[in-house]
Amino acid sequence: MSYHYTVLPRFLRYVQIDTQSDPHSDTYPSTEKQKDLGRILVEELLEMGIADAHLDEWGYVYATLPSNLPPHTQAPVICFCSHIDTAPDCSGAGVKPLVHRAWNGSDISLPDDNTQIIKVSEHPDLQAQIGNDIVTASGTTLLGADNKAGVAEIMDAVHWLVTHPDLLHGTVKILFTPDEEIGRGTAKVDLQKLGADFGYTIDGESLGTLEDETFSADGVKITIHGVSTHPGFAKGKLENALKIGAEVLAALPKDRLSPETTEGREGFIHPTDFEGIQEKAVLRFIIRDFTTEGLLEKEAFLKQILDDTLQRYPHSRADFEVIEQYRNMKEVLDQYPDVTRKALEAIRLAGLTAVQRSIRGGTDGSRLSFMGLPCPNIFAGEHAFHSKLEWVSVQDMQKAVDVIVNLCQLWAQK
Repeated sequence: MSYHYTVLPRFLRYVQIDTQSDPHSDTYPSTEKQKDLGRILVEELLEMGIADAHLDEWGYVYATLPSNLPPHTQAPVICFCSHIDTAPDCSGAGVKPLVHRAWNGSDISLPDDNTQIIKVSEHPDLQAQIGNDIVTASGTTLLGADNKAGVAEIMDAVHWLVTHPDLLHGTVKILFTPDEEIGRGTAKVDLQKLGADFGYTIDGESLGTLEDETFSADGVKITIHGVSTHPGFAKGKLENALKIGAEVLAALPKDRLSPETTEGREGFIHPTDFEGIQEKAVLRFIIRDFTTEGLLEKEAFLKQILDDTLQRYPHSRADFEVIEQYRNMKEVLDQYPDVTRKALEAIRLAGLTAVQRSIRGGTDGSRLSFMGLPCPNIFAGEHAFHSKLEWVSVQDMQKAVDVIVNLCQLWAQK
Protein backbone atom coordinates (compact mmCIF):
# COMPACT_ATOMS: atom_id res chain seq x y z
CA MET A 1 0.00 0.00 0.00
CA SER A 2 1.33 3.41 -0.98
CA TYR A 3 1.81 5.78 1.95
CA HIS A 4 3.41 9.21 2.26
CA TYR A 5 5.55 8.86 5.39
CA THR A 6 5.61 11.73 7.87
CA VAL A 7 8.31 10.25 10.10
CA LEU A 8 11.17 12.45 8.84
CA PRO A 9 9.57 15.88 9.32
CA ARG A 10 8.28 14.74 12.71
CA PHE A 11 11.72 13.55 13.73
CA LEU A 12 13.44 16.74 12.57
CA ARG A 13 10.92 18.74 14.59
CA TYR A 14 11.24 16.67 17.76
CA VAL A 15 15.05 16.57 17.97
CA GLN A 16 15.26 20.37 18.08
CA ILE A 17 13.45 20.37 21.43
CA ASP A 18 15.86 19.96 24.34
CA THR A 19 14.57 17.13 26.53
CA GLN A 20 17.74 16.06 28.34
CA SER A 21 17.04 14.36 31.68
CA ASP A 22 19.05 15.00 34.85
CA PRO A 23 20.20 12.15 37.11
CA HIS A 24 20.91 14.57 39.98
CA SER A 25 17.37 15.95 40.10
CA ASP A 26 14.82 14.70 42.62
CA THR A 27 11.80 15.95 40.68
CA TYR A 28 9.47 13.99 38.37
CA PRO A 29 10.16 14.42 35.58
CA SER A 30 13.76 15.27 36.34
CA THR A 31 13.60 18.27 33.97
CA GLU A 32 10.48 20.30 33.17
CA LYS A 33 11.66 20.84 29.60
CA GLN A 34 10.77 17.25 28.77
CA LYS A 35 7.15 18.33 28.98
CA ASP A 36 7.76 20.75 26.09
CA LEU A 37 7.90 17.82 23.69
CA GLY A 38 5.08 16.05 25.52
CA ARG A 39 2.77 18.99 24.92
CA ILE A 40 3.61 19.03 21.20
CA LEU A 41 2.92 15.31 20.90
CA VAL A 42 -0.45 15.71 22.61
CA GLU A 43 -1.35 18.56 20.28
CA GLU A 44 -0.45 16.50 17.21
CA LEU A 45 -2.39 13.48 18.47
CA LEU A 46 -5.45 15.62 19.14
CA GLU A 47 -5.18 17.02 15.61
CA MET A 48 -5.23 13.42 14.33
CA GLY A 49 -8.47 12.82 16.19
CA ILE A 50 -7.03 10.93 19.18
CA ALA A 51 -9.48 12.47 21.64
CA ASP A 52 -8.04 11.26 24.95
CA ALA A 53 -4.40 12.26 24.32
CA HIS A 54 -3.01 14.06 27.35
CA LEU A 55 0.14 14.89 29.30
CA ASP A 56 0.04 14.08 33.00
CA GLU A 57 1.79 15.88 35.86
CA TRP A 58 4.72 13.44 35.78
CA GLY A 59 5.53 14.05 32.11
CA TYR A 60 3.89 10.93 30.61
CA VAL A 61 1.84 11.13 27.41
CA TYR A 62 -1.10 8.71 27.21
CA ALA A 63 -3.35 8.24 24.17
CA THR A 64 -5.74 5.66 22.72
CA LEU A 65 -6.44 4.77 19.10
CA PRO A 66 -9.85 3.06 19.35
CA SER A 67 -10.49 -0.31 17.72
CA ASN A 68 -12.10 -0.27 14.29
CA LEU A 69 -12.93 -3.99 14.34
CA PRO A 70 -16.49 -5.13 13.57
CA PRO A 71 -18.93 -5.17 16.50
CA HIS A 72 -18.49 -8.05 18.96
CA THR A 73 -14.96 -8.65 17.64
CA GLN A 74 -12.21 -8.41 20.22
CA ALA A 75 -8.45 -8.27 20.07
CA PRO A 76 -5.79 -7.79 22.76
CA VAL A 77 -5.00 -4.18 23.60
CA ILE A 78 -1.42 -3.46 22.59
CA CYS A 79 0.78 -0.51 23.52
CA PHE A 80 3.66 1.18 21.72
CA CYS A 81 6.11 3.04 23.93
CA SER A 82 9.11 5.31 23.43
CA HIS A 83 10.89 7.76 25.71
CA ILE A 84 11.10 11.49 25.11
CA ASP A 85 14.24 12.30 27.10
CA THR A 86 17.80 12.31 25.80
CA ALA A 87 20.90 11.16 27.64
CA PRO A 88 22.80 13.34 30.12
CA ASP A 89 26.07 12.10 28.58
CA CYS A 90 26.05 14.64 25.74
CA SER A 91 24.37 18.00 25.17
CA GLY A 92 20.87 17.92 23.69
CA ALA A 93 20.44 21.71 23.50
CA GLY A 94 20.44 23.48 20.14
CA VAL A 95 20.42 20.30 18.05
CA LYS A 96 20.80 21.10 14.34
CA PRO A 97 19.73 17.99 12.42
CA LEU A 98 21.26 17.44 8.97
CA VAL A 99 19.90 15.13 6.27
CA HIS A 100 22.60 13.62 4.08
CA ARG A 101 20.53 12.69 1.03
CA ALA A 102 21.43 9.59 -0.99
CA TRP A 103 24.55 9.06 1.11
CA ASN A 104 27.45 7.98 -1.12
CA GLY A 105 29.31 5.75 1.32
CA SER A 106 32.08 8.14 2.36
CA ASP A 107 32.91 9.25 5.91
CA ILE A 108 30.56 11.94 7.22
CA SER A 109 32.29 15.04 8.60
CA LEU A 110 30.04 17.10 10.87
CA PRO A 111 30.29 20.81 9.96
CA ASP A 112 30.17 22.53 13.36
CA ASP A 113 33.15 20.52 14.63
CA ASN A 114 35.30 19.02 11.91
CA THR A 115 36.98 16.72 14.42
CA GLN A 116 33.67 14.86 14.68
CA ILE A 117 33.71 12.37 11.81
CA ILE A 118 31.37 9.40 11.42
CA LYS A 119 33.80 6.89 9.92
CA VAL A 120 32.48 3.94 7.96
CA SER A 121 35.33 1.84 9.36
CA GLU A 122 34.06 2.46 12.89
CA HIS A 123 30.32 2.19 12.13
CA PRO A 124 29.86 -1.10 10.23
CA ASP A 125 26.07 -0.74 10.07
CA LEU A 126 26.60 2.24 7.75
CA GLN A 127 27.79 -0.09 5.00
CA ALA A 128 24.20 -1.20 4.36
CA GLN A 129 23.00 2.41 4.04
CA ILE A 130 24.59 3.52 0.75
CA GLY A 131 21.99 5.42 -1.24
CA ASN A 132 19.82 6.01 1.81
CA ASP A 133 19.22 9.32 3.58
CA ILE A 134 21.25 9.63 6.79
CA VAL A 135 20.32 12.09 9.54
CA THR A 136 23.03 13.38 11.89
CA ALA A 137 23.54 16.30 14.23
CA SER A 138 26.00 19.07 13.35
CA GLY A 139 28.89 18.01 15.57
CA THR A 140 28.35 19.81 18.88
CA THR A 141 25.38 17.85 20.30
CA LEU A 142 23.87 14.41 20.20
CA LEU A 143 21.12 13.92 17.62
CA GLY A 144 18.39 12.46 19.84
CA ALA A 145 17.47 9.49 17.66
CA ASP A 146 17.56 7.69 21.00
CA ASN A 147 14.62 7.77 21.35
CA LYS A 148 12.95 10.46 19.25
CA ALA A 149 13.25 8.16 16.25
CA GLY A 150 10.94 5.79 18.11
CA VAL A 151 8.61 8.63 19.07
CA ALA A 152 8.37 9.82 15.44
CA GLU A 153 7.81 6.26 14.20
CA ILE A 154 4.93 5.65 16.60
CA MET A 155 3.39 9.00 15.69
CA ASP A 156 3.67 8.27 11.96
CA ALA A 157 2.17 4.79 12.43
CA VAL A 158 -0.80 6.30 14.27
CA HIS A 159 -1.20 8.81 11.44
CA TRP A 160 -1.13 5.94 8.91
CA LEU A 161 -3.84 4.01 10.75
CA VAL A 162 -6.01 7.10 11.26
CA THR A 163 -5.85 8.02 7.59
CA HIS A 164 -6.43 4.43 6.40
CA PRO A 165 -9.53 3.22 8.28
CA ASP A 166 -9.70 0.16 6.02
CA LEU A 167 -6.71 -1.26 7.95
CA LEU A 168 -8.30 -3.23 10.78
CA HIS A 169 -6.79 -3.02 14.22
CA GLY A 170 -7.82 -3.47 17.82
CA THR A 171 -7.42 -0.84 20.51
CA VAL A 172 -3.92 0.64 20.40
CA LYS A 173 -2.40 2.52 23.34
CA ILE A 174 0.39 5.07 22.97
CA LEU A 175 2.76 5.79 25.86
CA PHE A 176 5.63 8.28 25.82
CA THR A 177 7.77 8.29 28.95
CA PRO A 178 10.24 10.75 30.52
CA ASP A 179 13.53 9.97 32.28
CA GLU A 180 14.26 6.58 30.70
CA GLU A 181 17.91 7.53 30.26
CA ILE A 182 18.35 7.94 34.02
CA GLY A 183 16.51 4.74 34.95
CA ARG A 184 13.21 6.33 36.03
CA GLY A 185 11.15 5.86 32.88
CA THR A 186 8.45 3.84 34.59
CA ALA A 187 8.63 5.35 38.08
CA LYS A 188 5.25 7.09 37.83
CA VAL A 189 3.56 5.20 34.99
CA ASP A 190 -0.08 4.21 35.59
CA LEU A 191 -0.57 0.81 33.97
CA GLN A 192 -4.16 0.61 35.12
CA LYS A 193 -4.94 3.81 33.28
CA LEU A 194 -2.95 2.60 30.26
CA GLY A 195 -5.03 -0.57 30.13
CA ALA A 196 -2.88 -2.59 27.71
CA ASP A 197 -2.37 -6.37 27.56
CA PHE A 198 1.01 -6.34 25.83
CA GLY A 199 3.50 -3.67 24.82
CA TYR A 200 6.42 -2.92 22.52
CA THR A 201 9.11 -0.34 23.09
CA ILE A 202 10.43 1.15 19.85
CA ASP A 203 13.95 1.86 21.05
CA GLY A 204 16.30 -0.57 19.34
CA GLU A 205 19.23 -0.21 17.00
CA SER A 206 19.77 -2.08 13.75
CA LEU A 207 17.19 -2.64 11.05
CA GLY A 208 15.14 -5.82 11.57
CA THR A 209 16.20 -6.49 15.15
CA LEU A 210 13.96 -7.52 18.01
CA GLU A 211 15.41 -7.56 21.50
CA ASP A 212 13.68 -9.86 23.96
CA GLU A 213 16.50 -10.08 26.49
CA THR A 214 18.22 -7.30 28.40
CA PHE A 215 20.78 -6.98 31.12
CA SER A 216 19.61 -7.27 34.68
CA ALA A 217 20.76 -4.14 36.45
CA ASP A 218 21.52 -2.79 39.90
CA GLY A 219 23.17 0.34 41.18
CA VAL A 220 25.59 0.40 44.10
CA LYS A 221 26.30 3.42 46.26
CA ILE A 222 29.32 3.25 48.56
CA THR A 223 29.57 5.98 51.19
CA ILE A 224 32.98 6.08 52.89
CA HIS A 225 33.29 7.77 56.28
CA GLY A 226 36.93 8.61 56.87
CA VAL A 227 38.69 10.34 59.73
CA SER A 228 39.35 14.03 59.19
CA THR A 229 41.92 16.19 60.94
CA HIS A 230 44.16 19.19 60.23
CA PRO A 231 46.76 18.07 57.66
CA GLY A 232 49.54 19.76 59.62
CA PHE A 233 48.89 17.45 62.57
CA ALA A 234 47.57 14.40 60.71
CA LYS A 235 50.29 11.82 61.19
CA GLY A 236 48.78 8.60 62.52
CA LYS A 237 45.30 10.14 62.63
CA LEU A 238 44.04 11.12 59.18
CA GLU A 239 42.19 8.48 57.16
CA ASN A 240 41.28 10.28 53.94
CA ALA A 241 37.97 9.09 52.49
CA LEU A 242 38.99 10.22 49.01
CA LYS A 243 42.11 8.06 49.11
CA ILE A 244 40.14 5.10 50.42
CA GLY A 245 37.72 5.47 47.54
CA ALA A 246 40.58 5.74 45.07
CA GLU A 247 42.03 2.48 46.41
CA VAL A 248 38.68 0.76 45.88
CA LEU A 249 38.65 1.93 42.26
CA ALA A 250 42.28 0.96 41.74
CA ALA A 251 41.55 -2.56 43.02
CA LEU A 252 39.01 -3.24 40.28
CA PRO A 253 40.29 -5.74 37.68
CA LYS A 254 42.01 -4.18 34.68
CA ASP A 255 41.40 -7.01 32.22
CA ARG A 256 37.84 -8.09 32.99
CA LEU A 257 34.52 -7.08 34.60
CA SER A 258 34.46 -3.61 33.01
CA PRO A 259 32.52 -2.26 30.02
CA GLU A 260 35.75 -1.73 28.09
CA THR A 261 36.84 -5.38 28.49
CA THR A 262 33.55 -7.26 28.06
CA GLU A 263 31.16 -8.17 25.25
CA GLY A 264 28.37 -10.61 24.42
CA ARG A 265 26.84 -12.05 27.57
CA GLU A 266 29.60 -10.84 29.90
CA GLY A 267 28.53 -8.50 32.68
CA PHE A 268 30.49 -5.76 34.38
CA ILE A 269 31.10 -3.47 37.37
CA HIS A 270 31.22 0.15 36.21
CA PRO A 271 32.04 3.20 38.38
CA THR A 272 30.00 6.20 37.25
CA ASP A 273 30.59 8.86 39.91
CA PHE A 274 33.14 9.72 42.63
CA GLU A 275 32.81 12.79 44.81
CA GLY A 276 33.58 13.95 48.31
CA ILE A 277 36.05 15.46 50.75
CA GLN A 278 38.58 13.87 53.08
CA GLU A 279 35.92 13.16 55.71
CA LYS A 280 33.33 11.60 53.43
CA ALA A 281 33.32 10.28 49.88
CA VAL A 282 30.64 8.69 47.72
CA LEU A 283 31.25 6.22 44.89
CA ARG A 284 28.46 5.11 42.57
CA PHE A 285 28.51 2.06 40.34
CA ILE A 286 26.24 0.30 37.90
CA ILE A 287 26.31 -3.50 37.95
CA ARG A 288 25.18 -5.45 34.89
CA ASP A 289 24.65 -9.14 34.10
CA PHE A 290 22.11 -11.21 32.21
CA THR A 291 21.18 -13.14 35.36
CA THR A 292 20.29 -12.07 38.88
CA GLU A 293 22.82 -14.59 40.18
CA GLY A 294 25.52 -12.86 38.16
CA LEU A 295 24.54 -9.51 39.65
CA LEU A 296 24.81 -10.89 43.18
CA GLU A 297 28.24 -12.35 42.47
CA LYS A 298 29.55 -9.03 41.16
CA GLU A 299 28.08 -7.10 44.08
CA ALA A 300 29.70 -9.52 46.51
CA PHE A 301 33.01 -9.12 44.69
CA LEU A 302 32.81 -5.32 44.96
CA LYS A 303 31.86 -5.55 48.62
CA GLN A 304 34.91 -7.76 49.25
CA ILE A 305 37.18 -5.18 47.61
CA LEU A 306 35.69 -2.53 49.91
CA ASP A 307 36.10 -4.70 53.01
CA ASP A 308 39.71 -5.55 52.13
CA THR A 309 40.51 -1.89 51.60
CA LEU A 310 38.97 -0.85 54.91
CA GLN A 311 41.21 -3.33 56.71
CA ARG A 312 44.00 -0.81 56.17
CA TYR A 313 41.94 1.99 57.72
CA PRO A 314 40.74 0.72 61.12
CA HIS A 315 38.94 3.91 62.18
CA SER A 316 36.98 4.36 58.97
CA ARG A 317 33.77 2.69 57.87
CA ALA A 318 31.56 2.49 54.78
CA ASP A 319 27.92 1.99 53.83
CA PHE A 320 27.24 -0.35 50.89
CA GLU A 321 23.81 0.23 49.36
CA VAL A 322 22.39 -1.82 46.47
CA ILE A 323 19.62 -0.18 44.42
CA GLU A 324 17.61 -2.48 42.15
CA GLN A 325 17.17 -0.93 38.70
CA TYR A 326 15.66 -3.50 36.31
CA ARG A 327 15.71 -7.20 35.46
CA ASN A 328 16.12 -9.24 32.29
CA MET A 329 12.79 -9.02 30.45
CA LYS A 330 13.23 -12.52 29.03
CA GLU A 331 12.20 -13.99 32.38
CA VAL A 332 8.72 -12.58 31.68
CA LEU A 333 8.59 -12.75 27.88
CA ASP A 334 9.24 -16.49 27.81
CA GLN A 335 5.82 -16.86 29.44
CA TYR A 336 4.17 -14.96 26.54
CA PRO A 337 5.71 -16.37 23.33
CA ASP A 338 3.04 -14.82 21.10
CA VAL A 339 4.28 -11.32 21.95
CA THR A 340 7.71 -12.05 20.51
CA ARG A 341 6.46 -14.27 17.68
CA LYS A 342 4.10 -11.63 16.30
CA ALA A 343 6.83 -8.98 16.40
CA LEU A 344 9.15 -11.23 14.38
CA GLU A 345 6.32 -11.87 11.90
CA ALA A 346 5.63 -8.13 11.59
CA ILE A 347 9.30 -7.52 10.80
CA ARG A 348 9.27 -10.20 8.10
CA LEU A 349 6.08 -8.75 6.60
CA ALA A 350 7.99 -5.48 6.21
CA GLY A 351 10.34 -7.33 3.88
CA LEU A 352 13.16 -7.60 6.41
CA THR A 353 15.23 -10.38 7.86
CA ALA A 354 14.15 -10.66 11.49
CA VAL A 355 17.01 -10.89 13.99
CA GLN A 356 16.21 -11.86 17.57
CA ARG A 357 18.93 -10.85 20.01
CA SER A 358 19.96 -9.74 23.48
CA ILE A 359 20.85 -6.16 24.32
CA ARG A 360 23.73 -5.07 26.54
CA GLY A 361 21.53 -2.49 28.19
CA GLY A 362 17.93 -2.01 29.21
CA THR A 363 14.76 -0.30 28.11
CA ASP A 364 11.54 0.82 29.72
CA GLY A 365 10.30 -2.56 28.54
CA SER A 366 12.47 -4.28 31.13
CA ARG A 367 10.58 -2.71 34.02
CA LEU A 368 7.22 -2.71 32.24
CA SER A 369 7.52 -6.47 31.71
CA PHE A 370 7.96 -7.08 35.44
CA MET A 371 5.17 -4.62 36.23
CA GLY A 372 2.72 -6.76 34.23
CA LEU A 373 3.09 -5.47 30.66
CA PRO A 374 5.22 -7.94 28.65
CA CYS A 375 7.22 -5.62 26.43
CA PRO A 376 10.06 -6.56 24.03
CA ASN A 377 12.04 -3.93 22.11
CA ILE A 378 11.75 -3.30 18.36
CA PHE A 379 14.38 -1.50 16.29
CA ALA A 380 14.07 2.27 15.82
CA GLY A 381 17.19 2.60 13.64
CA GLU A 382 19.23 4.64 16.13
CA HIS A 383 23.01 4.26 16.10
CA ALA A 384 25.99 5.65 18.09
CA PHE A 385 23.55 6.93 20.69
CA HIS A 386 24.64 9.17 23.58
CA SER A 387 27.31 10.75 21.36
CA LYS A 388 27.91 13.53 18.86
CA LEU A 389 28.29 10.85 16.19
CA GLU A 390 24.71 9.61 16.54
CA TRP A 391 22.94 8.85 13.26
CA VAL A 392 19.77 7.29 11.88
CA SER A 393 18.60 6.29 8.42
CA VAL A 394 15.33 7.71 7.12
CA GLN A 395 14.61 4.45 5.32
CA ASP A 396 15.15 2.47 8.54
CA MET A 397 12.69 4.74 10.34
CA GLN A 398 10.13 4.17 7.60
CA LYS A 399 10.56 0.40 7.97
CA ALA A 400 9.94 0.72 11.71
CA VAL A 401 6.66 2.49 10.89
CA ASP A 402 5.76 -0.46 8.64
CA VAL A 403 6.46 -2.91 11.45
CA ILE A 404 4.23 -1.03 13.91
CA VAL A 405 1.36 -0.96 11.41
CA ASN A 406 1.88 -4.66 10.64
CA LEU A 407 1.76 -5.53 14.35
CA CYS A 408 -1.53 -3.72 14.81
CA GLN A 409 -3.07 -5.77 11.99
CA LEU A 410 -1.56 -9.06 13.16
CA TRP A 411 -3.02 -8.71 16.66
CA ALA A 412 -6.40 -7.85 15.12
CA GLN A 413 -6.39 -11.24 13.39
CA LYS A 414 -6.17 -13.16 16.66
